[in-house]
Amino acid sequence: MSHFEKPRGGPSGNTVDWNDPHLQSLLSKTEGWSLDNRGVFSPVACEVHMGWGAGAGKPATLVFERDGVMVVEASFIIPRGEQVRIDRVQAGTLRSSWGNVVEGRPGNRAEDRANGIHVYWVHTR
Repeated sequence: MSHFEKPRGGPSGNTVDWNDPHLQSLLSKTEGWSLDNRGVFSPVACEVHMGWGAGAGKPATLVFERDGVMVVEASFIIPRGEQVRIDRVQAGTLRSSWGNVVEGRPGNRAEDRANGIHVYWVHTR
């Protein structure tokens, strides 16, 4: 076995007592937390085309993109599993990405709720 391979043993042996009062106290403090990473990427106007057809795109906002994942805010519903094409202008050139909506939910921010915004995670090809 080279030093790059993982050992082929079982679990690490660390056990967690989920009923421990100290752990329960810590977990209860995090119940209302939600992660929102949209502030680390400059939003980009885009169009979302649903399905494989050449139908008209709907305006949306690309709020995150990295390593085959895009996060899009939209004021319309996109079903989970939907095939989409996301068009945006980058450096003066139209750029298109194709992918599959793997998750979607209503936005958590107050302005999201006020404007009917939903957030979608798209895995691109």
